[in-house]
Amino acid sequence: MSKPVVAIVGRPNVGKSTLFNVIAGEAISIVKDTPGVTRDRIYADCTWLDMNFTLIDTGGIEPESSDVILSQMREQAEIAISTADVIIFIVDVRQGLQDADSKVADMLRRSRKPVVLAVNKVDSIAKFGNDVYEFYNLGMGDPMPVSAASRLGIGDLLDEVTKYFDAEKIEEEEDDRPRIAVVGKPNVGKSSLINKLLGENRVIVSDVAGTTRDAVDTEIVHNGTPYVFIDTAGLRRKNKIKEELERYSIIRTVTAVERADIVVVVIDAAEGITEQDAKIAGIAHERGKGVIVAVNKWDAVEKNDKTIYQYTNKLREILSFMPYAEYIFISAATGQRLGKLFDLIDTVRQNQNLRVATGVLNEIITEAVAMQQPPSDKGKRLKIYYGTQVAVKPPTFVIFVNNKELMHFSYTRYLENQIRAAFGFRGTPLKFLIRERKTKDQ
Repeated sequence: MSKPVVAIVGRPNVGKSTLFNVIAGEAISIVKDTPGVTRDRIYADCTWLDMNFTLIDTGGIEPESSDVILSQMREQAEIAISTADVIIFIVDVRQGLQDADSKVADMLRRSRKPVVLAVNKVDSIAKFGNDVYEFYNLGMGDPMPVSAASRLGIGDLLDEVTKYFDAEKIEEEEDDRPRIAVVGKPNVGKSSLINKLLGENRVIVSDVAGTTRDAVDTEIVHNGTPYVFIDTAGLRRKNKIKEELERYSIIRTVTAVERADIVVVVIDAAEGITEQDAKIAGIAHERGKGVIVAVNKWDAVEKNDKTIYQYTNKLREILSFMPYAEYIFISAATGQRLGKLFDLIDTVRQNQNLRVATGVLNEIITEAVAMQQPPSDKGKRLKIYYGTQVAVKPPTFVIFVNNKELMHFSYTRYLENQIRAAFGFRGTPLKFLIRERKTKDQ
C-alpha cells in the first residue's frame, strides 16, 4: 500500500542535503513539477533495487546562535521521528563526534524507530577509516562510512535502510479500511472537523508555540463502515522560524498523504485559497490520490444564491491542474454538510477503484481519434494502436503508439477528457503511460 518514509536527520552542515540530492538524483525518477504549483523540493519518490520509498530532507537549517541551533535541531529531529519509518542519522567524520550529535542520538534512541548511522565525508577509507570507529560511542549500531560528495558507500547505505521495509509493508497490507488524510494550513479547522465527525474532542490542538505531535489516526464508523482519518494538525507557527515550520508542515503533509487513499484539503472560507493551499493540494495530485477540497467556516461567510458558484469557479481556476477535484462547503463548528462528506468519500473511493474493460476503452479512444486527429511532426503522424487499464488507485492506462515523441501532453489530456466524459472518474486523477510498439513497416 503506502511507501515507507525515510528521513535524513543530523545537525547543520554535516551534508544532509547533499546526501538527499545524490540519492534523489541516482535512484529515482522524480515526478514532473505540476503546472501552477511551486514545488518545495524537500521530498522525493525513490527506488532502490525493487523497493520504493519516500525520502525526506530535513536539512537546510542555518541557525545564527547556539540557542536557536538547539531549538531548531530538536524541532527537526522531532518531526523526523514522528513521520519516518526509517531514519538515516548523518554525522561528519572531519568534525568528529560532537555533543550535538549525542543529543540527536538520544532523541532518536527514545523513538524506538530503526536508525542507520551514516558517517559522511569519508572520501578515503585509508585516510579517515579509523576515525569512523569514534562514532560507535553514539550507541546507534555500526557506523557506515559514506561520502555524499564523492558518491561512495551510497549503495551499502541504501541496502541497510531497505532491510527495515518489509515488516512495515505487511502491517499496512492487512488494514483495508479507507484512509483519509485531512490536510491544510494551520488553523483552518482540521482537528475541529475530525472532532465533529467523531462527536468528541479526541484530537487536542495545543496553542503552545512550536508544539509538534505525531499525525493522529482516528477511526470513525459511519453507516457501519469504518474510516481511518489521519489528522496532520498540531503544528503552530513561530514567528522566528515561520519559514522552517511551513517547510515542516509540508513534510508532515507529504507523509500523511503517502499513507492515505483520499485527501481532504481544508481551506478557510474567509481567507480564501492561498499559494500554500495550492501547494498542499499539488502534493496529493502528484501522488495520485483522490482529492476533496473542503471549504470550512462557510457559515461565517456572507452569501447570496451565486456565492457558492462564484467561489467554486475561483477555486477551479487556481487548482486548474486538478480539474477532477470534488468540492464541498462545510462548517466544522455547526456540522453543516458533514454527512455529505462521507457520501463524497464513498464516490471518490468507487471511482478510484473503477476498471474499464479494454474493448470499451478502445471504442472511446477510436471515437476520440476520429473526432480530433492525432498530432504530427515533420510529416510523421502519431498512431494510437490500443489502450488498456493496468491499475487502480489511481486508475492507470497504458497507451501503445508508434512514436512516444509525437504524443503531446495536450493530446493525452484530450484523451483523458474523453475517458472522463464517458466514465466520470470524479475525484480521482488518471495516470497515463505511453509505450512505443514498433511495426514492421517502421
